[in-house]
Amino acid sequence: MLGRLNHVAIAVPDLAAASATYRDTLGAKVTEPQALPEHGVTVVFIDTGNTKIELLEPLGETSPIATFLAKNPSGGMHHVCYEVDDILAARDRLKASGSRVLGDGNPKIGAHGKPVLFLHPKDFQGTLVELEQA
Repeated sequence: MLGRLNHVAIAVPDLAAASATYRDTLGAKVTEPQALPEHGVTVVFIDTGNTKIELLEPLGETSPIATFLAKNPSGGMHHVCYEVDDILAARDRLKASGSRVLGDGNPKIGAHGKPVLFLHPKDFQGTLVELEQA
């Protein structure tokens, strides 16, 4: 069921500053910011060759990232994203095993234009897990 690591997401209080750090200090190629209102975030991606880093900034005060940053003002790792071949089959298998799918349990379209789901961190050793349809 579990595929490759798609990205590691880092919540940041200032997307422009964080992007500049990756671009100017580390020499990374950073995508243009992309607003995702359905998820309450603005994101950029950094391609590392074998995976990506996603920088997340809150899009509005009700963003889940705003809540995360209230507890972690400097930012920090927010979630890991794994690819799965069949997101609905993965969801059903996880729910049957007792894992909690966040939200209403139905996939939403993520930053890559593919269906995504989030899994409760308490079920995965304190780590928020995102699944993305491969």
